Amino acid sequence: MEKRRLEKLGIETSLLGFGCMRFPTDAAGKIDEIHAEKMLDKAIAEGVNYIDTAYPYHDGESEPFVGRVLKNYDRNSFYLATKLPVWLVKTTEDAERIFCSQLKRLQTDYIDFYLLHAMNKNSWEQMVQAGVVDFCEKLKEQGKIKYLGFSFHDSYEVFETIARARNWDFCQIQLNYMDTEEQAGLKGYELTEKLDLPLIIMEPVKGGSLAGYSEDINERFKKMNPKVSIASFALRWVGSLSNVKVILSGMSSMEQLEDNLSTFKEFTPLSHAEAAEIEDIVATLKGRIRNGCTGCRYCMPCPAGVDIPRNFRIWNHYHIYGKYQTVKWAWEHEIPDAAKAKNCIKCGKCEAACPQKIEIRKDLESAQADLDQYKE
Repeated sequence: MEKRRLEKLGIETSLLGFGCMRFPTDAAGKIDEIHAEKMLDKAIAEGVNYIDTAYPYHDGESEPFVGRVLKNYDRNSFYLATKLPVWLVKTTEDAERIFCSQLKRLQTDYIDFYLLHAMNKNSWEQMVQAGVVDFCEKLKEQGKIKYLGFSFHDSYEVFETIARARNWDFCQIQLNYMDTEEQAGLKGYELTEKLDLPLIIMEPVKGGSLAGYSEDINERFKKMNPKVSIASFALRWVGSLSNVKVILSGMSSMEQLEDNLSTFKEFTPLSHAEAAEIEDIVATLKGRIRNGCTGCRYCMPCPAGVDIPRNFRIWNHYHIYGKYQTVKWAWEHEIPDAAKAKNCIKCGKCEAACPQKIEIRKDLESAQADLDQYKE
């Protein structure tokens, strides 16, 4: 198993981390504990020593399940990561209550890697004002937290503000070869190098979106190496960055685990030729975008209630990956029916305001037609 040295902390972690947010589930939607425990046991036996969970994962069942499984192992043989759900925290008393419950749920006396969960501009300001960051510092002084960090979902500018605010032990960002300019992005990665801030990566395969494409794109990956999975290229892309110390994978089956283990047992960074080919594939995929909507929202609000940028984001995403499955949840559950493109009244107000001069009315009609063709 590939290991990475966190010089700042004086420890060594497995490059593959087990993300505990996508365990296999049963018919009732609960964790399939027999299958999931076998997966954790297999991962640990193969050298995975970084286990990442969080308070809300699996509707609050991930922490207790992980705690029960890990009780079978020497506490010094693994690193346990979990997160403070900052959206539930208004005071330090809230933070203390939740932290104490996490220790009980995980059946442990301390957390190795403790993160302020999903930080953004507003939540960061709230945590500072409420004294929660200082409270976590005290937990660290007491030995209840070994290393303090944060996970992040916002713009680069906000990332830089938080990263420079204190001497963090580590941080966690979303990064993959398709999202180099999203959120913290590669610019954020470069900042962590400058700050000597060890980096944990989430969404390296973009929730499975980078595990397979339309057949023409799949074939380009197969030509590079027909014996490995397409997902392995995404993992190797991230692992080729030297300041990446752990790559989290939320695995839902033994097959996914075994595929990932094969990637990290004898880890090989991308060659120059592979990196160049992936860069070209990315350009091809992004060239499939149907319009140039930047999400600036100058077109909003829409008099008919249509969420124009959201419709276009889903539509463009669908065409990039060539698979409805990549947008199924967003189109069928996340965007309200009243906000869908079909409600456009073609008044033209949006087009007059659009800096990109997009033919919004025409594109909304196309978006609805493209996405509705898969309705069951």
